[in-house]
Amino acid sequence: MTGEIKTPAGLVPQISTNLTALDILGGWKARWGINRMNYKINPGLYAVGNPDEHSEVLVTANYKMTFDALRKELAGLQAWILVLDTKGINVWCAAGKGTFGTAELSSRIGKTRLSQIVSHRTLLLPQLGAPGVSAHQVHKQTGFNVVYGPVRAWDIREFVASGRKATAEMRTVKFTAYDRLVLTPMELTGTFKMSLMILGILFILNLIRPGAFGITDFYAYAGALIVGCVLTPVLLPWIPGKAFAWKGWLLGLLWAAAVNVLNGWPGELSYSWLRALGYLLVLPSISAFYAMNFTGASTYTSFSGVMKEMKTAVPTIVVTIGVGVTLILLNALFRM
Repeated sequence: MTGEIKTPAGLVPQISTNLTALDILGGWKARWGINRMNYKINPGLYAVGNPDEHSEVLVTANYKMTFDALRKELAGLQAWILVLDTKGINVWCAAGKGTFGTAELSSRIGKTRLSQIVSHRTLLLPQLGAPGVSAHQVHKQTGFNVVYGPVRAWDIREFVASGRKATAEMRTVKFTAYDRLVLTPMELTGTFKMSLMILGILFILNLIRPGAFGITDFYAYAGALIVGCVLTPVLLPWIPGKAFAWKGWLLGLLWAAAVNVLNGWPGELSYSWLRALGYLLVLPSISAFYAMNFTGASTYTSFSGVMKEMKTAVPTIVVTIGVGVTLILLNALFRM
């Protein structure tokens, strides 16, 4: 906050377009799931620069990373930012959940008394928020018209300067390797509890049967996790097939084979063939499961497609992990 602007509807907070070190640190922590669900700002109306009654009104979510991504692109502009209460969720996900929606938008227009602050009746919404908003209902309820802006915040300046005309490039949703990579920390942090449970079970089994499990099992599992949570998302377009679970399984199979090679295959293995077969069943399935989780972060999927994939993938993963774990346990118990 840099100050306040007096309007007919009261004082409106004035915000900076420069991100501080704390803003950057907060975004990094949210990427890693640290205080993620509380990383939000108060909904309401904010001012960039010194906007007046003719200035554009940009609508966004109250997830702070989304808010920061927008405001940092508005340097030199005079604009209003109407922040909806999306419960700390980004625009795209909130539109799917309904919190970036018609009811909240209409309500927020009324609560901020926006019609008393601006003389025009046009709102600029991010394109990815379109699934949650019924433009004609917003107009009917508030008198404001909805115009969908570009996909990316950094195109806002050009969009406004061109008279609210978007190029094909502005309308194109991209999901580059970098876009996918920055999402992987959240995928990794989501595995911590399950990983601790697995390692805890192995520790207990080692107490029962000393030396039954060791460093090989640890790096085999860790590698399968990284394959599913990091490598599969990054390499997504280049892995054969459509289903995320299948893509993860393919890379996981390569990892399982690599684990066996590192331990002597195809010559004399440092462990039994029963255990080697167990790895070939378990490790690809672990990678497949974690890769399938990425469907929630991807622009490649639809809800119906995800449900269809899960109906096939989940039972298969359960069976193969079950059989593989059984083989590994038998090997550990009988030292075959």
